[in-house]
Amino acid sequence: MKKTGYLFMAALFALLVGGCATPYPMGMVYTEVKAPVAAGEGAMSYSKTGVAKATSVLGLVATGDCSIKAAASNGNIKTIKYVDYDAKNILGVYGEYTTTVYGD
Repeated sequence: MKKTGYLFMAALFALLVGGCATPYPMGMVYTEVKAPVAAGEGAMSYSKTGVAKATSVLGLVATGDCSIKAAASNGNIKTIKYVDYDAKNILGVYGEYTTTVYGD
């Protein structure tokens, strides 16, 4: 095997096993996860829901505001009870990130 072949194999191996630690589960080909962000104390009852989204294209351009503040504002929520986070990513080509706030 030529020197370039060894370099290619080493780079591929490093890519596949070089742990990329993320706070949420992430698939190389496809990711679709729902994860909690925060929860308040007491009963988990709520009367309103607010959603905020951001998108990413090719991992090069990302737009949107998926902050907790934006989601609470979109749902006209003054008291936040808990927050969920959803992520969907397809081959790093298209990503959609959603924050959902529940409260009153």
